[in-house]
Order: sequence, then C-alpha cells, then structure tokens
Amino acid sequence: MLHFILLISLYGCVSCDTTYQVKVEGNWDGRFQGRLSIPITETTNGWEVILTFSEPISKMDEWMGDVIATSTDNKVYTIVNKPHNGIMHAGDKLDIQMFVNYPGSVPPTGTAVFKNLGTDTFTPAPAPTDNDGTKYNLNEVLEKSILFYEAQRSGKLPDDNRVPWRGDSALNDQGQNGEDLTGGWYDAGDHIKFNFPMAYSVTALAWGLLEFKDAYNDAGELDHMYDSIKWPLDYLLKCHVAPNELYVQVGEGGKDHSYWGRPEDMTMDRPAYKIDESHPGSDMAAEQAAAFAASYLVFHTKNATYADELLSHAKQIFAFAEAHPGKYSDSVNAAAGFYRSNDETDEMCWGGAWMYLATKDPHYLEVAEKFYVPGAGWGQSWDEKNTGCMILLYKVTHKDIYKTDIEATFQDWMPGGSIPYTPGGLAYRLQWGSNRYAANMAQMAIMASMQGLHVDEYRNWAESQINFILGDSGRSYVVGFGTNPPTQPHHRGASCPMSPAPCGSFQMSENSPNPHILYGAVVGGPSENGQYTDRRTDYVHNEVACDYNAGFQSAVAGIKALYMRGEMPTA
Repeated sequence: MLHFILLISLYGCVSCDTTYQVKVEGNWDGRFQGRLSIPITETTNGWEVILTFSEPISKMDEWMGDVIATSTDNKVYTIVNKPHNGIMHAGDKLDIQMFVNYPGSVPPTGTAVFKNLGTDTFTPAPAPTDNDGTKYNLNEVLEKSILFYEAQRSGKLPDDNRVPWRGDSALNDQGQNGEDLTGGWYDAGDHIKFNFPMAYSVTALAWGLLEFKDAYNDAGELDHMYDSIKWPLDYLLKCHVAPNELYVQVGEGGKDHSYWGRPEDMTMDRPAYKIDESHPGSDMAAEQAAAFAASYLVFHTKNATYADELLSHAKQIFAFAEAHPGKYSDSVNAAAGFYRSNDETDEMCWGGAWMYLATKDPHYLEVAEKFYVPGAGWGQSWDEKNTGCMILLYKVTHKDIYKTDIEATFQDWMPGGSIPYTPGGLAYRLQWGSNRYAANMAQMAIMASMQGLHVDEYRNWAESQINFILGDSGRSYVVGFGTNPPTQPHHRGASCPMSPAPCGSFQMSENSPNPHILYGAVVGGPSENGQYTDRRTDYVHNEVACDYNAGFQSAVAGIKALYMRGEMPTA
C-alpha cells in the first residue's frame, strides 16, 4: 500500500484568489490521504479552502474545519475554519489533513483556493471635495456617518442596501401580542433596540437636518439623510400599538451581551418590553413625541402624508405622557441597567417644545415651560435635554431666563469653567463616551448661536470640539476617516469575518483590525489625560453607539452650512 501527501504551497497574499494544482501521489483502493500546508503571510480572521476535483468524490474527512458546502455534482467542497482556528498571523502555517473517498481506482485531480475571510474590500464612493473653507472634508464625514447608521439597521434590508457585509436580521422581532416590531437601529456594538436613546438620536439628527438642509444637499447626501432617519421612524411608529401603549425595547441585555456574533446569525429570544397606563414612562413617551414632531417638520414638505402620520402619533403619545407620569426605567427593569432615566421633567420640556414648534398649539408651550428646570445645563445627552430645551424655549419666547441659562451653561463648558479639558482640547464631561458629550454640546453651541447668542465664540468653540474628533488631537476618532482612525471599534458585526466563517469570543479578544470598516462611527474617545488605546476589548473608550453620532453629525452639518453661508467666523 502506498501512502502519499497532498501538498499545496501558497506564497504571497493569502487573501488573493490564487488557484493551485492539487498533486496526488498514490492511493489505496478508492481512498487517499491528503494534507494542505499553507504558509500564512498576513493576518487571517476566518478562512475557507475551496477544493475542486475533476471527478466526483464520495466522502471527505478532515479535522481543521467544517465542510459546509458542496456542489450538486460532488466535485466542489468548501472547508471553513472552526471557531478556534480562524485567527492566524504572518509566519503561521495552516495544515489540513484529509482523507478522501472516490469511486474507481485513479484519484481525481483537483485545484484548491485559499480565501482570507478577514478582509473586506468595501469602500464608499468618494465624497465630493468640500470647498467651503473647512479644515476637513465634511462632505466625507457626513457620508460616512450616515453609512454608520445604515450598518446599524435591523430588519429586512432594502434592495439598495449600501453596506455589503450586512444582511437581513431579527426578522421575528415582535410584541407580546405578536405585533410586528422589525426594523429600527441596533443600539451600539450589541443588538438590542433601546428606543429611548434611539428616539433621542432621531430628534438630534432631525434638528440638524431641519436647520442645515443645505449642507446635506451640497454634500450630495440629502436623500440618504431622509432615508437614514426614516428607518428608525418607521420602527418607532410600529412600537406605538395603542394610544396609551408603547413598546420601548426589543432584546434582553444578558442574553444579547453574552453573544458575540453577527446580528444575521442570532438565535436567542428577543423579548419586547412596553409601557402603558399601569406601567408609565412619560420620559420615553415625550422623547418619542419629540422625535416625531421634529421629523414632522423635516418631512412635511417632502412627504406630507408621512409627516401627518408622525404628527398624529406624536399628539397621542404626548397626551399619554401628560396623563401618566413616571420614569420608563422604573416600569421596565430590562432597561434600567443600561439606559436608566434620571428624570422625566427634561423630556416633558423637550417634547413639549418640539410639539409646539410642530403645531403652534400654546398648550404644548405651557407644558414645556411648566417642566423647565432653571439653571445651567449639565450637558446634552440621551438622558439630559435641559440644554436643548432652553435653546428651543429661547427661540420661541426670547425670555431672559432661557438666555441666562444658555450663557451659564456654556460659561461652564468653555475653558475657564468647571468642565476639565484633555491635553488636546476636548471638553471632558465623563469617561464613558467623552467624544459624545463634547459633540452634543458642539451641536447645542451652534444651535444657540443661531439665535444670535455669542455667535463667534460659540461657533468657534463648536468647531474646535468637532475638529478634535476629526484629527486635531493628532488622530481621528472617526472610523474610516482621516489620520490613524480607530480600527478596532467595539462592535460585534464589524469584528466578524465574512460569512460563512464562524464568529465568536475569539474575534472579540483578537488584537487586530476589524474585518469590516465601520465607516463613520465615532468611538467613545480619550480619557481625561488624553490617553486612548485602539482596542476592541476597551468598550469604555472604543464603544460606538447611535447616540454618539447624532449630535456629532448635526454639528458637522451645522459647521459646513455656516461655512457655505459665509457665517462661520475666522478663528
């Protein structure tokens, strides 16, 4: 009996689709032993080997991977790595021993192709050059930030999906009575749909589109922007299943966070949680009403029927909030550990102000002013809308109390106030998501300047915060943009190799770039002393989230629009 070795030598780029001849020597009665010995010259994060034989084979046994696909004629076999051996580095060697059964007495000839599934060649279309005088190409920033939101989409994706590594997911999301709750955005690097920060993100983005539509139009992103916010709006409409009944979350934190993989591959239960008359959440309801009201103003000249639907729901939801006060996270324990609400008064003020802007009904203005809490704002965020509320109320009333509080807020935030700064110049509110708070307040500073308040000072400060994130710190904090951008954002889907390779905890802990570039995502940011390490495991500084990009993107649109209009002061 003759023994033989099937040996394939592979040199150069292991991700290239190079075809290699399989040399067969010897056999014993319809069965041969083979071995692939493949030198690895670059990091692989998942791989597959495609074997094509000249004649059908009846069986193949091997232990390094899983045979997941064969052709109908039994000539083509695909071997995909197992979870534990998909990650390899230059200098490693992949050895695959196999035993192949075949009919007849002569082994078939064959070819083999090795594919590195940890590389993704997708790049967005080049953005137009920004000739408005900005330091960075803000057209590219807007394009990529919108792409980030498209990468966060849940549900049945549209035919024009622009993120090729994303597919349909969570198609069975439903309410407690079978209501369709598909769609919306995944919150961050996980796959829960938290409606409280989602609705806030929509409101912040809609405000930016409302004020700076010309910036999106000039960047060639206006239609994409309308589509971007309509995706979560459609989902949030589904969540309002009755006048006083509103779903606020889909997915359970423990089960979701124990899973590191693609959203397309999820199999865990995804329970839905709601508020109603017996389980109130006026903060959540008022925030969703704000999102609908602001979006009504965005859509009423583009799609009047859709805008009217949004406003109709907004009126019902805000009436629910007025009639049944309470914090939603007190009613929904599943949300309390992730997005616990501090107070409902700011959402009632914020929501009332937006409802007044959309309807001009004085009742909503009365509600907004009733719930306004005087004093300097802590900072704009998914849980804190006092700064935004004071700006809106000053816009519609011009009362001194709101002007005084706006000025006190930014006196606190600007150099010399109580907010510390990193060595590079980022206003540092909190460790978790430091970029997010600075970007949110940049948006607020621009919006305050639009009301004639400290125009040069507020606009220059806002630009300094955005430019820090874009690169003034010596590096970009926006994935896929600028100098030395983050390559390992804490994001499950982006960290997974291309299908069909498995994804799991090995990908989470691997210290190498994500296979997929999560274009446009703003990562959490540096510590107070300016330190930042681009590691996927550091979710405090390298997490991404829908609310991280919301104020940031609107501030970028505002800066671009002000340059376009000739209204941006020279520093």
